Amino acid sequence: MTQPVQPQNGPFDAAAIRRLAAAAREIVLVQSKRANVGHIGSALSVVEILATLYGGILRVTGPDDDERDRFILSKGHAALALYAMLFLNGTLSEQQLQSYCGDGTLLGVHPDRILPGIDFTTGSLGHGLSIAAGAALAGRLRRSPRRAYVLLSDAELNEGSVWEAAMFAAHHRLGNLVAIVDLNGQQALGFTADVLDLPRLADRFRAFGWNVQDTPGHDVELIARALDIEPGADAPRVVLAKTVFGRGVPFMEHRLEWHYLPMSDDQYAQALSALKENAAGRGDS
Repeated sequence: MTQPVQPQNGPFDAAAIRRLAAAAREIVLVQSKRANVGHIGSALSVVEILATLYGGILRVTGPDDDERDRFILSKGHAALALYAMLFLNGTLSEQQLQSYCGDGTLLGVHPDRILPGIDFTTGSLGHGLSIAAGAALAGRLRRSPRRAYVLLSDAELNEGSVWEAAMFAAHHRLGNLVAIVDLNGQQALGFTADVLDLPRLADRFRAFGWNVQDTPGHDVELIARALDIEPGADAPRVVLAKTVFGRGVPFMEHRLEWHYLPMSDDQYAQALSALKENAAGRGDS
């Protein structure tokens, strides 16, 4: 079993964050197989984003610290990747992690705020940006240095409530708010471009008054630069992160069926083998 990894304080350590991402990717496979639960591809696409947040960006001294940065996983079906991060940073115990999707567990398919380390319950798509805007505004009203980060799926942008929240955040000049859009191009029943296309997404957010950053979604150094908030920012920021659905497991990448399907024994063995090969290619110890 992968052991907890305490991210290092101090300068941004890209190598350490890549190791954190690799450990989280393995946990996603192990726990999804054990629980026989899907949403694997959705979780794998956001691993580097979450590793960068939890390994080098979020200011969180503990789940009860009022001044901690707030994080909202709006695409709640990727909760297993978030649970992996909370285990690796020591917030969740191994016993809790091993209870994923079991009877009486607090670790369901979608995250629930009753679990330490989860700031807001999510899973009903399209609401996360509204929650994050409220958290950012609350921080300002309290004169708190805390920031609010929210991770959305690209398919969520089909929801009108997202754009209402975008208008609200820009109107209130919430410079302490950062939205990250996981642009993996897929959703439950098809490719996003076929279901309801959103071309020129950067232009759309700029028209709503947002600062826009584009970044590859699996390069932790570039993700970190994109997430960096300038002191005194007076506009919310959106990071459009281009990712690969099912990243790290070749037979899952860009395949719609891995939104829901669990793995067979053979597929699980292939997936773990692919992770080991990737690690060997990078020279990871």
